[in-house]
Amino acid sequence: MKYIDFHVHAFADKIAERTIRALEETASEAAATNGTLSETETKMRQWGVDAFVLLSIATKPSQHLVCNNWAASCISDHVFPFGSIHPDGEDALAELERIKSLGLYGVKLHPDYQHFYADEERMLPIYRKCGELGLPLLFHAGVDPVCPDDIHCTPRMAAKVLEKCPDTTIILAHLGGYLCWDEVAEILAGNFGNLYMDASLAGRYIPEDMLARIIEKHGAERILFASDCPWDTPDRTRDKLLRIGLSEAEQRAIFAGNAEKLLGVSLGE
Repeated sequence: MKYIDFHVHAFADKIAERTIRALEETASEAAATNGTLSETETKMRQWGVDAFVLLSIATKPSQHLVCNNWAASCISDHVFPFGSIHPDGEDALAELERIKSLGLYGVKLHPDYQHFYADEERMLPIYRKCGELGLPLLFHAGVDPVCPDDIHCTPRMAAKVLEKCPDTTIILAHLGGYLCWDEVAEILAGNFGNLYMDASLAGRYIPEDMLARIIEKHGAERILFASDCPWDTPDRTRDKLLRIGLSEAEQRAIFAGNAEKLLGVSLGE
């Protein structure tokens, strides 16, 4: 069985330590890595992961050039980086073109850290441009520790985006919405042919019966194995997925097959 973790964070060496310390304080959680790419690669091998999607977030408009240049420098046969743009940047649409030209595999947006609500009309040109460029768009979805009482991408917001941007492949992290899983099951699961969900943080937080319910309703062919490392570890996600009675075909799809199709890569047998 091959494994692609679709939701992993690491940082350039010069900022990794201070970034991890700040995020640990915000989340009140200890990180599972020191935040560097090299240690993340080592840990992923120890956890039995063959490849991973590296996610970066431009938290202000001046960052997306540097962020995407670093992401491009990380591309390898087992690291598939997404780029990021800040929606307030005047060059945001042009930067999406550059993300494509750099060979990055998609775009990550974090509404809470980038200070927008997912269903704002001003965001639609960005979402649709991702669709035109064939860049999958991954959102943080649901609650986030940085502003736990103000959810910037709820399942209802996501549903509006999915309806208005049918030609954009959208991936909602944390199985459609962290701590919003009843709404996910009601509103999102089984709908929207352009919607994928990654299973990041499922290893620690989602009840097994809800995990099984969402996967059964949405279809294993649109679920992606993921951890949110360094805030959880892929072995924990894998163990929980193996406990809910997936068939071997469903396991192969979730653990790597769906990711290979979205990314246009093949890890072989």
